[in-house]
Amino acid sequence: MYKSVQVNPVLINYFKDSKIKDLVFGIVVPTLVAFLILGISLASATSLVALKYTLLEAILVVGIPMLIGLVWNRWAGGASGFLLGSLYSLYYSDQLYAAQGVGDISLLSNLVSSMLIGYIAGALGKRSSSYRRMAFAGVTAGFMGSLLLLVATQYSPILSGDVSGALLIFLPRVLAGFIVPLLAKIFMRKKL
Repeated sequence: MYKSVQVNPVLINYFKDSKIKDLVFGIVVPTLVAFLILGISLASATSLVALKYTLLEAILVVGIPMLIGLVWNRWAGGASGFLLGSLYSLYYSDQLYAAQGVGDISLLSNLVSSMLIGYIAGALGKRSSSYRRMAFAGVTAGFMGSLLLLVATQYSPILSGDVSGALLIFLPRVLAGFIVPLLAKIFMRKKL
């Protein structure tokens, strides 16, 4: 009359091997981070809005292409830089045009800078697990991406090309060159 239902034993073993740590880091922490991001994006305080754009640029234009370049290869780093740089430029141009009614050449340099960062990180890192090599690749990639963006700010009607503007361009990208390789080492560690 009724057939018995067979349950896949691999699925049962997966849940037997799960630990509380897996639930915390697999569900709770990402959910809290998601709500934190949502809270920051909905806030109207000027400092939080500035933090949102800074984090958006640091993650999309610098961090992810550099990480993919270090962990995978130069082509993947460059391609992810192109895609994420394009998304960032489109989003920022929409915000900029809505606020001021003008475009800006620095948006193109953000896209090209992101591609350059991912490609250089992958080309110099060569999937090495050595932090020193990855940090050298990351800092060099961040420096070259910053240099490209600094040249474009000289032609930008909005961004400043003075010393404080240069510091705001170089500092986050070079710091990412030291921080992102730590994340890359976590992704590249071997499981026993």
